[in-house]
Amino acid sequence: MTNPMQLIRAARPHPREKLKGNLMEWFHWLLREAEIYDIRYPVKGAFVWRPYGMKIRRNVEAVIRELHDSTGHQEVLFPVFIPYEFFSKESQHIRGFESEVFWVSKGGEAGERLILRPTSETAMMPMFKLWIQDHRDLPLAVYQIVSVFRAETKMTNPMIRVREISMFKEAHTAHADREDAERQVRLAVDIYKKIFDKMCIPYLISQRPEWDKFAGAVYTIAFDTILPDGRTLQIGTVHYLGTNFSKVFEVTYLRPDGSHEYVHTTSYGISERSIAAMLIIHGDDAGTTIPPALAPIQAVVVPIIYGEERKAVMEAASSVAERLRASGVRVHIDDREDKTPGWKFYYWELKGVPLRIEIGKRDVEQRSVVLARRDTLEKYSVGLDELEDAVKKLLGEIEENLRRSAWDRLRSSVVKAESLEEARKALGEGKIVEVPWSGDNDCGLKIDELLQADALGIPMDAPADVGGGDLRDLACPDKKASYWLRVSERY
Repeated sequence: MTNPMQLIRAARPHPREKLKGNLMEWFHWLLREAEIYDIRYPVKGAFVWRPYGMKIRRNVEAVIRELHDSTGHQEVLFPVFIPYEFFSKESQHIRGFESEVFWVSKGGEAGERLILRPTSETAMMPMFKLWIQDHRDLPLAVYQIVSVFRAETKMTNPMIRVREISMFKEAHTAHADREDAERQVRLAVDIYKKIFDKMCIPYLISQRPEWDKFAGAVYTIAFDTILPDGRTLQIGTVHYLGTNFSKVFEVTYLRPDGSHEYVHTTSYGISERSIAAMLIIHGDDAGTTIPPALAPIQAVVVPIIYGEERKAVMEAASSVAERLRASGVRVHIDDREDKTPGWKFYYWELKGVPLRIEIGKRDVEQRSVVLARRDTLEKYSVGLDELEDAVKKLLGEIEENLRRSAWDRLRSSVVKAESLEEARKALGEGKIVEVPWSGDNDCGLKIDELLQADALGIPMDAPADVGGGDLRDLACPDKKASYWLRVSERY
């Protein structure tokens, strides 16, 4: 730029006390006041997406679709009903989900036994059996973004723990062998990294312990993030299912040598929990900040009008908005006459619009505007000749700052502890703790019990082996530790 932006107001730290206190109370306030989501629908665990929330959601879904479509997945749409006879075929699966399913009856009469899908492995396998004939039909990768239903008995929280998960992206794939299926697992992990990076959400990647893997999986890989109150939230999972489902549904393929083999399958899911994490992680007492790439409104123009100057200021505001739209920026002019500029500042900060553009009489005279960042509260004066470049530069800086700040908080929240006392102290301080573990499931469950916390699993994004030395299992000191086990308080 020929004339650099002039800093008017330096960055100020955002107060986060409310987020560290009753986080869910704050989150309910944010969803209500920012008009994102209405929690007053008269069915437990069922909520309403409002228009502004739907725009955020559609932007997130667009990223999900783009990344799946570009990696060979094809979108499908399956019915919401699953026959009970299909659902009950895989024994581990039914044990894991049966208590959570909603049953469907016709006019209250007994008859065909149907359930509302809690997940779709047992819905897709019968169709995979019809679609897959020989090795040329593999690999097969499909996905859908749909509602799934789970009879949640714990306390529900909007987007986080619900009975209707209304933005459930589930992918299901079939492969000739384990090697290719595990290639797909790695691809799914990479897709999720890109989704969460776009949302500026930091994450830990762990292999879930045996007692907490997906029902019917050989193993489960999970993405977890940390919220400001120190509790973790699972935001995505990837499952290698082996032949557990294909065997019970007899999904086979013809090999080139004329023999038949069972396909190996995977599945992986992500939901509106990711949007909850995004809103909360980038939140403060004034509201939230939506990453620019996903914000329905990237810049809001607020005219500062007093007395007779309305015509000139509004013409300037309209010109600024038109120029930015032409350059690809999603922009909105708040021209409401019944609201003061200060009220509008508060309103758009609450809704998380990344950048505010203020235009008053003096700005019109000086052929400039004021740009206010939502993330740091910095203000800059920018000449109109530099408008497009300055706005795009700041939007890029906002996104990078949101991502960097969130990752810094996560990294500073992960600690190692070699004793129960150290682990309990760290958990009490809102940390994620990595403790020594032998790999014995009974000892792992005992660690959960002793710490009154939940095992996230073995790190996959950091060294999992404890290395040399003589570290002992935290709960079973007679056993030598082999791994670090991540433990946290979680939602």
